[in-house]
Amino acid sequence: MSASSVPNGPDNPEPAAGPDPIAAGPLTRAVLEIDEYAAALGWDQPARLFALVDTERLLSEEPELAAQLGLESGDGSGTLTPVEQDELPAGTPLDEFLGTIAWPGAVSGCAMTVERLMLPPSAEESVPEGLDGEQLTRWVAGHPDRQEVRMTVAVLRDGSRESALRLREKDSPTEVLTGAGLVPGLAEALSATFAE
Repeated sequence: MSASSVPNGPDNPEPAAGPDPIAAGPLTRAVLEIDEYAAALGWDQPARLFALVDTERLLSEEPELAAQLGLESGDGSGTLTPVEQDELPAGTPLDEFLGTIAWPGAVSGCAMTVERLMLPPSAEESVPEGLDGEQLTRWVAGHPDRQEVRMTVAVLRDGSRESALRLREKDSPTEVLTGAGLVPGLAEALSATFAE
């Protein structure tokens, strides 16, 4: 694990929309923390991968790393600490990269943030036939109804999932949409990193 972490605690603004982070489960809180961290970095960022570690376990088994991450005793009751991993290799397709990951037993789950262009369902009828992946990407990028979205998806070893979506045009913590099934393809790919 690398020694950079998503900052958490009272200094982070809490989203007004979606589940209340205090009442939400640990996975939802972790996804919202990562979303806020990514939002602070701005748009046009590369994909980022995070290990999700049980905070109490991290404090007891890796006190030096916990200290580097700014965690203190008492921070860990039922929480997950996102630990950002090394930068993803440039030019490697995301699915290929995720197929190379194996997590150590101390990692409870993982999360990823990615930015993508999306089109509304009404635009599907106008997609030209016969485009390869690169041509389709260029076509979507030039479409007047495209929207930029940042997706934060997290999974746990037990199969639990959570996602947060933030549109660039509505870049506010109060506009973040959360839900377990928002990005099923990425959730499946992340879950596969825990396959035995």
